[in-house]
Amino acid sequence: MRLRVILLVVATSSLVLISFLIPLALVLRTLAADRAVSTATVQAQSLSPSVTTLPITTLKLTVDQVNAVTDTPITVYMPAGQVLGVPAPRSTAVQLAEKGRSFTAQARGGEEVLVVVDGLPAGPAVIRTFVPNAVLHHGVARAWLLLGCVGLLLLVLSVAVADQLARSMIRPIKALAQASDRLTAGDLSARATVTGPPEVRRAGAGLNRLAVRIGELLAHERETVADLSHRLRTPLTALRIDAESLRDPAEMERLLADVSAVERTVNGIIREARTPGGDTGQAACDAVEVIAERSAFWWPLAEDQERWMTVELPPLPVPVRVARDDLAACADILLENVFAHTPEGAAFAVRLSRRAGGGAWLVVADDGPGFGDFDPTQRGLSPGGSTGLGLDIARRIAEASGGSLIVGRSSSGGAAVTLGLGSPAGPPETSRRHGRSRMRLRV
Repeated sequence: MRLRVILLVVATSSLVLISFLIPLALVLRTLAADRAVSTATVQAQSLSPSVTTLPITTLKLTVDQVNAVTDTPITVYMPAGQVLGVPAPRSTAVQLAEKGRSFTAQARGGEEVLVVVDGLPAGPAVIRTFVPNAVLHHGVARAWLLLGCVGLLLLVLSVAVADQLARSMIRPIKALAQASDRLTAGDLSARATVTGPPEVRRAGAGLNRLAVRIGELLAHERETVADLSHRLRTPLTALRIDAESLRDPAEMERLLADVSAVERTVNGIIREARTPGGDTGQAACDAVEVIAERSAFWWPLAEDQERWMTVELPPLPVPVRVARDDLAACADILLENVFAHTPEGAAFAVRLSRRAGGGAWLVVADDGPGFGDFDPTQRGLSPGGSTGLGLDIARRIAEASGGSLIVGRSSSGGAAVTLGLGSPAGPPETSRRHGRSRMRLRV
């Protein structure tokens, strides 16, 4: 914007200077020519008394003396045919002046001033003064150079003024943009300095009000989520009491573990909701350990529904830039979709592999009917009667780590969901070759 303002001022100033200086230069040239012609005319007229009063010899000496000190040579055409002064042919203009008319005419290399002198017995004489171009344009080049310098100085001054004006306009706009960038990055404490032109001040004040409103809405949202999550503790306490009253120790232990997992999730939601801006740390975990744990968790259900479950994991750790609980939630979402949207007995496979640039690929493929023409990643929409939030949550977790979520078809025609997970801050070790351990369960 600063450059555009300067270019606009330069263009405008250039047009004004050109429209002013060019006519002025032409006027100066005309004035210089008129001054030279006027001087030559006065000089010729001053010889008129001498032509009528002095004898030829004396007049010749007088004309020669004048020519010796002037830049405009003088020639006197006497009526008897004598030519005094600087020799010059009788041009058509001279012949016309001999008829009794004084005037100025264009000639090669300049202008000639013709003055008719009456009162001689033989007829009128003509005094011709030749004004060369050098005399006509004397001082014009210097005047033009001076005008050019003045114009250049004015142009430089206009650029300096435009630059200061642009700075005064751009400085508050730049501060406004910086505040906007900070707000975009999640810094809700950023505020714009309300300075500059009225429009910029109004925009800055509006941005500050918007930042305050966003902070209020987020704070209200966090408190609402925290309060709603806190309400879950009461039924969770009741569930824990009921679980502790069970007589079967194995079943009681399993239910208590599930209740504890739900309590940890609720506590995590409360902590995250009350943390302004969320957790900015770089979370990381071993994807092999988490996927193996979640696969083992879902194995009993697969056994109950007689599903063929295939789990393929690398033998060595695969670090990913995802928190352990988030990765576990992603795995549970993908596996829960298999059990919820495929018929009992449909086989499925869980494959974890390394990404070439670091991180991991997690693929869950099944032998079910697939997604059809429906896009399962649309948030809040599900033809199967669920909330429609699971895959969107997994997608956001993957994208937050620098990965992605891809929905497609498996080799058997069912659904295949591929979750790309980014690598942690330290690049994973990729120089060694790793094999895969495959666990195939027929349940």
